[in-house]
Amino acid sequence: MKALKYILSILILITTFWTCTKDDFSNTDFISSAVAPANVSALFKITQDNTGLVSIAPSADGAVSFDVNYGDGTTDLAKVSPGKIITHNYEEGNYTVNIAAFGLTGLKTETTHDLVVSFNPPEFITDIVPENDRALSKQVNVTILPDDVKWAALFDVYYVEDGVETIVTGNIGDKVSYTYANPGIVDIKIVLKGGAIETDEILVEGFEVTEILAPITSAPTPPARDAVDVISLYSAGYSDLAGVNFNPDWGQIWQGSGYAEFDLNGDKMLQYTVLSYQGIVLNQNIDVSTMEFLHLDVWTADAPGVETSLISATNGEKPIWSTLTKDEWTSIDIPIKDFTDQGLTVADIKEMKFVSDTWIAGTGASGTVFIDNLYFYKAPSAPSILTGTWKLAPEAGALAVGPELGNYSWWTSDAQAVIDRACIFDDEYVFNSNGSFSNVLGTDTWVEGWQGVSEGCGTPVAPHDGTVSASFHYDEATGKITITGKGAYLGIPKPYNGGELSNPADAPGSITYDVTLSDNNNTMNLVLPYGSGFWAFKLVRNVPPIVGTWKLAPEAGALAVGPELGNYSWWTSDAQAVIDRACIFDDEYVFNSNGSFSNVLGTDTWVEGWQGVSEGCGTPVAPHDGSAIATYTYNETAGTITVTGTGAYLGIPKPYNGGELSNPADAPGSITYDVTFSDSNTMNLVLPYGGGFWAFKLVK
Repeated sequence: MKALKYILSILILITTFWTCTKDDFSNTDFISSAVAPANVSALFKITQDNTGLVSIAPSADGAVSFDVNYGDGTTDLAKVSPGKIITHNYEEGNYTVNIAAFGLTGLKTETTHDLVVSFNPPEFITDIVPENDRALSKQVNVTILPDDVKWAALFDVYYVEDGVETIVTGNIGDKVSYTYANPGIVDIKIVLKGGAIETDEILVEGFEVTEILAPITSAPTPPARDAVDVISLYSAGYSDLAGVNFNPDWGQIWQGSGYAEFDLNGDKMLQYTVLSYQGIVLNQNIDVSTMEFLHLDVWTADAPGVETSLISATNGEKPIWSTLTKDEWTSIDIPIKDFTDQGLTVADIKEMKFVSDTWIAGTGASGTVFIDNLYFYKAPSAPSILTGTWKLAPEAGALAVGPELGNYSWWTSDAQAVIDRACIFDDEYVFNSNGSFSNVLGTDTWVEGWQGVSEGCGTPVAPHDGTVSASFHYDEATGKITITGKGAYLGIPKPYNGGELSNPADAPGSITYDVTLSDNNNTMNLVLPYGSGFWAFKLVRNVPPIVGTWKLAPEAGALAVGPELGNYSWWTSDAQAVIDRACIFDDEYVFNSNGSFSNVLGTDTWVEGWQGVSEGCGTPVAPHDGSAIATYTYNETAGTITVTGTGAYLGIPKPYNGGELSNPADAPGSITYDVTFSDSNTMNLVLPYGGGFWAFKLVK
């Protein structure tokens, strides 16, 4: 049996059917999020009849059309639709073919390809040896470079498995690949083709296809966390609990299961072979009820998944099943709630257990797993002082590099750079309240030659394109920020703690910057020692108009309630109320630039009967006493402010989005207010509470 399969990715034509309404066509959000086509390439095929007829099939991600310049002096460009093939007759010679790919909004990406058209029989100059892929199990690659051959334009590789022959075609200079179902000894034939009828070939006999049975890269670097936010059992990123037994004798050895601590170039990880059930015993019961997730990174070559159980000292164990992706690290975050929803007590965890799918099915033990970064964690207890959106300061000196700390004589951005490199000065560095971090780059940023592109404003290049899942940790005591995530960075992506990148693929897992804050913590000066010198960056925070300390306006009408929006006929505070209720008019509502919020009430505020006290100025009543650890979210587009934290409020504490309180214990976790600004120092709030509308006027 012989199956002939040419793998031509560019011959796939995807037809998309749109069901459109008027609103669909009026929504232009896609324009601002559009990106230029990526992975532009083409496959060339020359007829082997000495005619010089070449077929060209261009391809790209996100392209809607192509322009092809044949490179032989033909003046007219060939217009090609995705999935189409064009043909062109060439004389003998060497040509550079230009492929321009256009996106939906006209954004363009170009590439070139060297084409050899010769009627001489192609020849191998060097022996071509297939290679097992270093990262992908059982994948065999064949690469032929221009210096390896003469008079050739393309090549076919014949991969044979179980009597089935698969032919994969590539251009000279390409790498072609095939993944075998099983490891073993195979024969591989490579056929060289050009414009002549004759071909040349190499037969590689007895090539061994290998299977990767252990990880060749480390697990993702865990994000930096404060000690109160993590309980680590096994991770180089944190301080682990002492005395943990990762291989107790639960009889699993008699099932053929085994344990070892695998060492990957100094990076150690747990290895459980022929997994049946594997326990982990802690030296004391631990309380993980304040944690939010159990995290583990798992690598396997043959296990479809793993069952993870927490075991309580008082009420047994509960399992959670996680599916694994073979031959790569799978990062797993199991919500603690998934265990407690099954009735498990997590305040006294004494053990853990991992179980294979075959053991669950009752068919024995199988599969090997490598486990690293085993820990419990929760979101940061309070917003970091850095929380918010930052950009490079739009001024001279925002970017600088030099041989010594404070000496940035090698290069400093000037005022013209703010204009010429506007695509980097609008990049956003976003520190989120949950400890996550993101680079928001839009459609373009400043790119450079080391990224494989021409220097200038252009499409972001992976992994420095904002797609990475990243986190940050600010150590105020040492004055350092660590950004964790391969491709995450501050300022520019090239420098890191070990040097400067020459290849995007070598991006580190984390970068640590020295930082000083000024201007009420809204200006960030960063220094990155990178070995040969020092990079310096100046960032400024985007400060929304809500940031600051506010009070009720000391005037009639600052507090009002009524049945309809704008109709506050039920009750409105008058001028005398400003005097009689002075204890509420001096209350402060504090919005910090890092997203935290606080009610600052002093020794007294206005209290009422529903709080269990006599109405009047009196001691604040919990939870509406300013003790809440609270945050806020200002949505400028929607015109809303949400304060989050039980007991946090604006104006007065009684009303919320679902009604009015009759018991302080029923205080909601958050309240959302509609907001408008009549000027930068005056905030008008409306709270629809179901029975009517409360209105508050605050001044900064």
